[in-house]
This record gives sequence, C-alpha cells and structure tokens, in this order.
Amino acid sequence: MVEFTVAGHKNILATHKTTLEFTRDSEVSEAGDCIVGVSSDFDVRELQKLLSVEKVGITLENSAGQFRLQATPNPEFDDEEEMVIRLSEFTSKRTFATHASAAAKDIPRDMVEVMQKGGETKVTIESI
Repeated sequence: MVEFTVAGHKNILATHKTTLEFTRDSEVSEAGDCIVGVSSDFDVRELQKLLSVEKVGITLENSAGQFRLQATPNPEFDDEEEMVIRLSEFTSKRTFATHASAAAKDIPRDMVEVMQKGGETKVTIESI
C-alpha cells in the first residue's frame, strides 16, 4: 500500500471525462481540468512497487468523503512530477494506470468543493 497527500487549489475543476491527475506543481490553471490535486508528495519509487500487480484500488479521501476507483498499473510509469490515471489504454511515462473505472468528472462534487477551497486529500493505492 502507498499513501500520499495532495493539496487543493481554486482552479481544480475535476471535469475531465477520461483522466485524472496528481501533480507536484503548486499552481494549476483551469485548462488542467483533469488535475485533482497539486503539491503532491507521492514517491515514484514506492509507486513503482505496485506496477507489477494486476489491479490497484485508488482511494481519495478528504473532509467531504471518500471516492474509490480501480485501474490497471502501467509498468512503464516513471515520472517524478505527474501521475495520470486513464480510462483508455494509452500509456506514457506519466501514466500510472489505465483502464480506470472512473475519471475526474466522476468524483463527487462535494469532494471537489473541498479541493477547490484548498483542502487536503489523502490518496491510498493498494493491490486488489
């Protein structure tokens, strides 16, 4: 299991239909409608330990509640700055997982409101 936190930001929209993303950047524009957390403290080496499993469960949790999705890890993931989870099978070094069961637009709006107000979200990823 890997846990990390992401901060919220006023420009988080969480409206993208096919992806969601966590970034280490502290600023984001409204054009990044897949970004659901900034100032992420994920450890790429810890995440790479999960790349050989068949499926992962990804849980986002903040003061408004909890949201869970499943995805297939991408063995080629190796990005220190961004972590993208996709519904499609497209991969790049930024793609942590594919064939996800949900995208940014699926996150409950009350959780997104917490993100937009700068609230912290805990992310837990585990083999399932």
